[in-house]
Amino acid sequence: MTAIHDCSVESQLLAGMRLARRAIGSGELVVIPTDTVYGVAADAFDPTAVQRLLEAKGRERTSPPPVLIPGIPTLDALASEVPDAVRQLVEEFWPGGLTVILRAQSSLQWDLGETRGTVALRMPANPIALELLSETGPLAVSSANLSGMPSATTAQDAAEMLGDRVAVYLDGGPAGVGYEAIGERPGDTSSTIVDATGLGADGGVLRIVRAGVISRERIAAVVGEELLAPAGEQLQPQPPATDDVESAASDDLAAEPAEPEPHPTDAAAS
Repeated sequence: MTAIHDCSVESQLLAGMRLARRAIGSGELVVIPTDTVYGVAADAFDPTAVQRLLEAKGRERTSPPPVLIPGIPTLDALASEVPDAVRQLVEEFWPGGLTVILRAQSSLQWDLGETRGTVALRMPANPIALELLSETGPLAVSSANLSGMPSATTAQDAAEMLGDRVAVYLDGGPAGVGYEAIGERPGDTSSTIVDATGLGADGGVLRIVRAGVISRERIAAVVGEELLAPAGEQLQPQPPATDDVESAASDDLAAEPAEPEPHPTDAAAS
């Protein structure tokens, strides 16, 4: 099995980060810690690497991965429009356990799967993940588990499920520490996913498409209850941004979407 690098030991941290950067640059997969769950990462701009990520998890292109980013400037670079309500949310909850679904820049040269023109973005609150992201740029990152299995909260959990499909494992200790497990599954510490693609200059609302570690009440305290779709309202598929752009659904870091829908993510490992 691929070696696990204990990032609490300086020599292993340095070696693991060096190997992780090399693996990402070579189109291979890396398991990284985030603040919510462990994620399996690939270069977001390498279609072959993204496909390798989906195959490692046993997922289809209809479940594209979310993208982890190192900071808010990258949010503006990847999203075609960032509504004021989203800016308020990321100012409050980033880095942290909130994933936002936005319309992607049409000029982006990537292939995350059947995204229908959307992208799920998150800035994780983990120094190892942020350091790697600062050196590699945006990473497609899905929860480090096989599809249908519980999200991994340790590097060992991830290794037991993904094995040698992954080139490098970075062990940053238990994930999800400090969060109340309020996700959709018992003990789940996945991020909360908010779909902002319905917001526009002429109105609209935010939809919480997956309950996670950031509660609805905390989101409403920032943007106001009037900007949130009623709790339990079914998410309706959004039309593509243009006729020739398909729209994204993600698992984040990693609920399985019941219907084709704009891009949910999980941790991020989303």
